[in-house]
Amino acid sequence: MELGKAKAPIEVDEEQVDNVSTMTESPLQTDRTSFSKSNTSSSQPLNRGEVLHSKRLYWIGRRTQDIIFSSLAILVLWPLVAICAIMIVIDSPGASPFFVQERVGRDGKKFKFLKLRTMIPRAESMLDGLLDKNEMDGPVFKIKDDPRITRLGKFLRKTSIDELPQLLNILMGNMSIVGPRPAIPREVAQYTEYQRQRLYVTPGLTCYWQIQPHRNDLSYDEWLELDLKYIRERSFWVDWKIIFKTFGAVFRLTGE
Repeated sequence: MELGKAKAPIEVDEEQVDNVSTMTESPLQTDRTSFSKSNTSSSQPLNRGEVLHSKRLYWIGRRTQDIIFSSLAILVLWPLVAICAIMIVIDSPGASPFFVQERVGRDGKKFKFLKLRTMIPRAESMLDGLLDKNEMDGPVFKIKDDPRITRLGKFLRKTSIDELPQLLNILMGNMSIVGPRPAIPREVAQYTEYQRQRLYVTPGLTCYWQIQPHRNDLSYDEWLELDLKYIRERSFWVDWKIIFKTFGAVFRLTGE
């Protein structure tokens, strides 16, 4: 069974600025000062060759793990996604309950990112009027009380249900369960060479940033350093630690 067989077509022309996933956060003991902006430029750059060619057994094992767990999750959760898709159509008619968004994956390769629609139709046309309200520094766009988010969309984001279609991305190999969140091309075009290091690995459904307390209060530089921290430390132990903390965060319903 596949999520892609929901009773509505997939739409591509909306929410192109919805770059920040809304999976909720849980406490992780991290000293914010270690990820401060002043430390970003002095951080040791990653060795790209080492990142790409080391830990081969880990890469093989993680891909196997991604296929098994994403397949099982799709089989169990597709009815929930289908019900939510119907509710989206009822709550906000005029557009598909699903959308496809172009994102940038490992080594800059673009792919189609799947998600349940949480914004009103034609949300992108409202972006220009909201740019002056951007609350995030760096190349990303984020505002807390985005007027484009629908009533149901707020619930889907709070519970992270809107992210479930990305299980298909994991199954197809565009994403992994754990890894830096995939960025949109507009953001990547503004990356410095240092920031492009987060593209060395496959993007993920959850990451260190997702499980930080008050994650949206972090600066972009702090977010970046968390991604690079994961790339340096990646292992099965780190992955499962993040996965379990993500489950705990979701159940607390503190997402935005």
